Amino acid sequence: MEECRLKKAGDMGPEEYKSQLQKEKQQIRKKLSEYELSTAMKSFIETLSKCDKQRRDYFLKWMKFKLTAHSESANQLSSLHNELKDHCDKKEKDVQTIAELVQTLLESSLGVEHYMREMGLIYEFSIKGSRNTADEISHLPGLAAEMLLDGLPLELLDGDASNIPERWVTDVLMELHKKVGEQSRLLVLTVLGVQSTGKSTLLNIMFGVQFPVSSGRCTRGAYMIFLKVGEDMKHEFNYDFIVLIDTEGLKSPHLAQLEDSYEHDNQLATFVIGLSDVTIINIAMENSTDMKDILQIAVHAFLRMKEIGKKPICHFVHQNVSGVSAHAKNLTDRKHLLDQLNEMTQIAAEMEKKPSIKAFTDVLDYDMDKNNWNIPGLWHGTPPMAPVSTGYSEAVADLKKHLLETVKTNPSSEVSQIPEFLKWIKSLWKAVKYENFIFSFRNTLVAQAYDNLCKEFSQWEQQFRKEILSWLQEAELEILNSDNESEFQHFNELAESKKFEVSEKITSEKRKMEEKLTNYYKKKGQHVNLIEKYKIDFFNSISSLAKEIKYSVNNKLDCALHMKKSSKEVQDILRKYRGVIEDKVMKLLSDCKDSKRSDEQLTEEFEKMWTGVTVNVSGLKEQNISENIFNHLKKNFLNRNVNEELQNAGDLTEIGKSEFKARTEHVRNPKTFNLFRRKDIKMYLQNKADDVIESCTRFVLDIVKTNTDYHECFTKDLLDKIDGSLKNISKEVKIKFEFDLKLHICGIASREFLNMHQKFLSDKDPQTQLEKYKIQYLSDFLDLYKQRDDCQRKANNFVRCCIKPAVEEFINRSLGINIVEDILTGSNSAEYSSRSYFQYNIQEELLQKDDFNGFVKYICNYEIYVKDWIFQHIQKKMSENKTLCKLKNKNLQVIVDKITAALEQASKGPDGVQLPDNKESITRLISNMRTYLIKDISISVEDEKTTLFQIQSTCHPFINSLKMSLEDLNKQLQEEFSKSEDITETLNKLPIKPQDELFKQVFGCGKQCPFCKVPCEAGGKGHDKHHATVHRPQGLGRVRNESTGELVPTLCTTDVHSERRFSNTDTEGEWHPYKEYHTYYPDWLIPPDPSIESSDYWKYVLVRYNDRFAQQYKAEPADVPEAWRRITKEEALKGLKDAFNIK
Repeated sequence: MEECRLKKAGDMGPEEYKSQLQKEKQQIRKKLSEYELSTAMKSFIETLSKCDKQRRDYFLKWMKFKLTAHSESANQLSSLHNELKDHCDKKEKDVQTIAELVQTLLESSLGVEHYMREMGLIYEFSIKGSRNTADEISHLPGLAAEMLLDGLPLELLDGDASNIPERWVTDVLMELHKKVGEQSRLLVLTVLGVQSTGKSTLLNIMFGVQFPVSSGRCTRGAYMIFLKVGEDMKHEFNYDFIVLIDTEGLKSPHLAQLEDSYEHDNQLATFVIGLSDVTIINIAMENSTDMKDILQIAVHAFLRMKEIGKKPICHFVHQNVSGVSAHAKNLTDRKHLLDQLNEMTQIAAEMEKKPSIKAFTDVLDYDMDKNNWNIPGLWHGTPPMAPVSTGYSEAVADLKKHLLETVKTNPSSEVSQIPEFLKWIKSLWKAVKYENFIFSFRNTLVAQAYDNLCKEFSQWEQQFRKEILSWLQEAELEILNSDNESEFQHFNELAESKKFEVSEKITSEKRKMEEKLTNYYKKKGQHVNLIEKYKIDFFNSISSLAKEIKYSVNNKLDCALHMKKSSKEVQDILRKYRGVIEDKVMKLLSDCKDSKRSDEQLTEEFEKMWTGVTVNVSGLKEQNISENIFNHLKKNFLNRNVNEELQNAGDLTEIGKSEFKARTEHVRNPKTFNLFRRKDIKMYLQNKADDVIESCTRFVLDIVKTNTDYHECFTKDLLDKIDGSLKNISKEVKIKFEFDLKLHICGIASREFLNMHQKFLSDKDPQTQLEKYKIQYLSDFLDLYKQRDDCQRKANNFVRCCIKPAVEEFINRSLGINIVEDILTGSNSAEYSSRSYFQYNIQEELLQKDDFNGFVKYICNYEIYVKDWIFQHIQKKMSENKTLCKLKNKNLQVIVDKITAALEQASKGPDGVQLPDNKESITRLISNMRTYLIKDISISVEDEKTTLFQIQSTCHPFINSLKMSLEDLNKQLQEEFSKSEDITETLNKLPIKPQDELFKQVFGCGKQCPFCKVPCEAGGKGHDKHHATVHRPQGLGRVRNESTGELVPTLCTTDVHSERRFSNTDTEGEWHPYKEYHTYYPDWLIPPDPSIESSDYWKYVLVRYNDRFAQQYKAEPADVPEAWRRITKEEALKGLKDAFNIK
């Protein structure tokens, strides 16, 4: 318990104190393992081992009688009870004396259960120690399993030591699991109530078992009995065993005087209710004074179970009700009980910080009529002479019948077998030891169920994105293929219609995804009931995903519209000059036809004509990029009182050339801080600024690499990105910091976007475009002059100028999706299956590479590190076995087949008859091809008219030449692909970047723990709570001790369950308890580590690079516990695997 709460740490650091407790535990274990077996235990174990079932039952029965008789003859228990009663009845109670008497009473009790407990402890320490007797007692779990099958109770929780012998219970139950052929579906039933109110008697009569009763002892803890379900009943119940759990009484009058009695009762109730499928709350008498307390304890436990996805059936049993009262009176009592339950629910919800829960029916499905039972007293009169009440037996029989009927008709409950039951035992017991159960609960079954859903959700998300991206490709192509003769208004209307269409498409895909999620939660198996509370998060994530995709697609449609308009401007200019050039070529041809001239003379004449025509070709107008960016910046700061700063900003292209410096004027009231505090917040701002600048610069450069034109949506996205990075910035920071930072980044963006825009204008410049066709027009001129056959040359030119760019664009357009699919379906697909598995892979690789700079980048620049990691991973995968080349060739074959089929189809008229063999049919042929290929490629009209200028060939020879040119193109591109080795350039120029798509899949919300900076691993983006599998020592997240300047070695998972306090920019320098971290970070869930070893990875990293991290963060090295220095690389990796549940 102390290991979880660290209340006695004193001045010792939490991690050092935990290490000390671990050391003490190991020493105790070592000492216990050195003890020899006592004669009594040897005899007990030997007798049980050698006897058959009948003799063993006989032996245990007589042993029980003898021990009870010995206790009673000594008259010790009676005198202790009387003394304890006297002390409890006093007005001024001596708590210490009462505690001592309780302990003496417990130690004076001796029963068979104590021998069984000792047997379990001997097994635990023999297996873990190196004692020679280990071989002798390795059979004990099998023996205990046989006794369980015979109906004897097994101690689950040692109430005296508040401990579960995990190894012993696990091995016994697993032996039982084996003995029944691994058919061990369990129905777990628990009874809870006040001490000495007939809980054990109720179970004994209901199921014919023998839990110890009326022994006069105050036994603490919980026992369980396994009842085998008959073969004739298994098909009805879907269970192999009914497990009965009997617990010590709550609100024990003796234990009530102890300081932690309420806490103890809460823990016990939470633990056994957490294990149960059916819980009976036993309340003695209608107006019991303890009823409120019992109800509050029970409601508290049920509330905790609701939060972790467990929903037991609950029945309230009122015992000792004289006669069974009239129904009307019962109705009043039941209403009164419900009122009390509601009152207790509100109190418990307030304690657990769950204000939304107001009534008991918010916690459990509760029916006043069906979930309440009145049972008369067991005796008619006063025992021992009183006869047994038949009404008691009849009422208990009715209750049992109803319970079993309820179980039969409750298909929603998830059936667990022994292995799953054991996992629940371990995780529940660990969680109840922490003060805040809800935030401490971690269970491998829950983790697996959550991870399975995350994997499914990831696949649905991938399918959603793929569906919309495929649609987007067609939509962009339709916009680019729209008639250049149309006005801009037509393009605008087309883009708007596409936006409406995609909105409908996204809504449809969203609905499909929601249906998949709903159906997933209806499935049997995979423990979906345990992750019920995450359901709303995943629905929110679907909505968030749909909004994100819609915003992205609309931006891309706007960019496609912008590109179409730019293209039309260029095409209009080219059309104008093409007409002039062709007229001049024909005039020159006419002038030269009457005289005989050489090729050199003809070329010279052509050059003079060309220079004269193209000397004054108008270009595209350059946008004022910096002005556009600055206008968006002004909109971003609308109504935020920065008008003066905006007016004094100056030339944006000159801003951001030097390093950004965080200054004192960026902080509110800096004079109120001490020197260390000022330095601390200034460093915080500088680090924040550096991270944002690096991330945003990378964002800008990634856009620039696409070789597209500038669009204002790039600036909108950039400013949104900065806003997201500064969303949770400290309140101590002035708006001036945000303004200066945005101005700095916009200055960098203005220069980069201007260069990109100028390059685009240069590439699309009409003068440049015309120059490309100069040689072609010259060839046409020479061929016409000499009356040469130009069929094959024209076909080659058409394929080179019109088909090849379109084919390359088709390949690149599909390649991004192809690469993503190849990686997500390949041998390493598991790496991207869930965020937690992705984290594991990155961390394992970092450890194996022993790369300090990699660790720093991963911790401090997580987004950039992940993007680089994914990019490098894609490069590696695409270079293996020439995968990229194969994917390109696959796309090439697809489009070549389509073009070949389109050519075959286009060569025939609507009636299926071959087109006439004349020059006019060539125009019709190309027009038909464009129609058939409109959804696949875009063939430039201007390029077509230029390449086919004054073609002299007829249609049929041209078709044959075209087929030959297509074959040559196919071979040429295949050869280019096989020789191309620059994967980086290919990836950067793809319209759909695979690195971006994979990043979206694994990056998630991108939030980092406020203490140690570990990234959130929650599925989707719409979750309410951020969480991570493994947290780190806080020093790795730049946290330092104010007084010493040392990096803090403590893990936040330790601190949030300790008495320590924290102070940072979010608390404005005030000290705040870690336990109440939700005050400042309500959206973070920081449970304790799954085990001490799970954080070994980051402990090892801190120890290994302690000095280098200190130097990097300009701090002093952390004072790490000595135990951390003994962690090996192998142990660190094992801890990582265990934490992420990697087998």
